[in-house]
Amino acid sequence: MVVTAVGRTAMDARAGHRCRIAAPEAREVRLGGVRIDPIPPRDLPDLVRRMLECGAGHVVHFVPADPVTRAARDPAYRAVLNRGALNLPDGMGVVWALRTRGVRTERVAGPDALGLLTGPGVLPGARHYLYGGSPRVVGELAARLRRTSPGIRIAGEESPPFEEPSEREIASVAGRIRSASADLVWIGLGTPKQDLVADRLAALDAAPVLLCVGAAFDFASGAKRRAPVWMQRAGLEWAHRLATEPRRLWRRYLFGNVRFVAGVLREGLAAGASRDRP
Repeated sequence: MVVTAVGRTAMDARAGHRCRIAAPEAREVRLGGVRIDPIPPRDLPDLVRRMLECGAGHVVHFVPADPVTRAARDPAYRAVLNRGALNLPDGMGVVWALRTRGVRTERVAGPDALGLLTGPGVLPGARHYLYGGSPRVVGELAARLRRTSPGIRIAGEESPPFEEPSEREIASVAGRIRSASADLVWIGLGTPKQDLVADRLAALDAAPVLLCVGAAFDFASGAKRRAPVWMQRAGLEWAHRLATEPRRLWRRYLFGNVRFVAGVLREGLAAGASRDRP
């Protein structure tokens, strides 16, 4: 386990200064080589405000077990995640793994962050851009946000093609986001696509904050039902999703969860062995 102080800074290419994006008292830990930032949900709005003040392209990843197992086997994807401004523990498996290593943390799920940061008065005046989902899903999401948060500013809503975007297409998307003067870009494309797209958009300085929230678009739009709260707290949200989308998710959860647990145990044993060396 690698635990270090968090106080990373990000360069604001426009203003030419460096900005602090995380509380200096926070700690980070690595799982599968991926940096996880154990930031409590209550601190997220303030951190996002700092990112907006900074103005650089900050990517916020919400990291459950699946990205950790992918990144452990894919150095390029691992580098993408570790370039993120924040990698928040999404999924109780990640939370439990951190707790076994002495890091007290809470789950910060993408759907919860979407609800929190678009709530009335949380980020007044911020312009939100929705990128992901089908045209029906993204349209309904925008409509629901306007109903639940009167006065929210939706700068744009876009349903991208299913195919992997080319460099030309990414540049075009970045241009549209900049033209809309978006402050926060919500990306709901699923793992790992959303993380890769966000990284490419950040490199083009598309917006100050880009948040990779996965299935949050489906849940917040009403297209799909999220697991009951008791299942979320018990770490069984994956079972609910598997039951509702078995064809798409069976491999991720049945094989991926086993790989994740094995990796956590392996890293724990390796850390214990290193401490025992004279």
